[in-house]
Amino acid sequence: MKASLCVPLNLLCGSQCPAIPQRFAKKAFFLARNLVPCYPQDYLTVVSEKYKIRDQERLHFITFAVIGWVDVFTKQVYRDAFLESIRYCQQNKGLLVCGWCIMSNHIHMIIGRNGSHDVQDIVRDFKKYSSVTICRLIENGRDSRRDWMLGVFSQAADRSNKHNKYKFWQNQYHPIELNTNEMMEQKLDYIHQNPVKAGIVEKEEEYVYSSARDYHGTGKGLLNIEFID
Repeated sequence: MKASLCVPLNLLCGSQCPAIPQRFAKKAFFLARNLVPCYPQDYLTVVSEKYKIRDQERLHFITFAVIGWVDVFTKQVYRDAFLESIRYCQQNKGLLVCGWCIMSNHIHMIIGRNGSHDVQDIVRDFKKYSSVTICRLIENGRDSRRDWMLGVFSQAADRSNKHNKYKFWQNQYHPIELNTNEMMEQKLDYIHQNPVKAGIVEKEEEYVYSSARDYHGTGKGLLNIEFID
């Protein structure tokens, strides 16, 4: 993309957004105002090719976020619901979890498989299950943000041909293949340092909703994990 032909979307939805070609600017501005991240199709095609699971036997670092970066996971009930979807896939789909961390609006994980299910299919399943479960909890609960959150997820679903009522997760999860020990250690450290850098805890092993306690040997974490050697 030529800079002269682009509108910087970071003016609309944050500093991490790429520049958007002029012909997509109107649509990008509309969607940014409605808290639904949007990228042009040609950009998404490049991204989807770059972030793609090619070797099913390798570990992958993945990150996925809530639509509109809504801080859903500030509530324990929603965090626990997500963990239940992971446990189900561990027990029934052959999901291997080597590292994880739940932040307020996004998740980091290092995952693999132990069985015949493709990794991308496992990710699809736990995203779908957790989305339905969490949205149902929000609907039936007394969260003060209930109507606002459901409104954001409903607007996102209206713009999707795959969701009938609510769209909870953003589409991409950016799998990065970890093919060296250095990459594994770097991503694991990055995952565990998230709550420290966010100012939630002083030491990574103090954060309950991650695998840091397992690796530091200070207690059993909330998920069963496969340790990275």
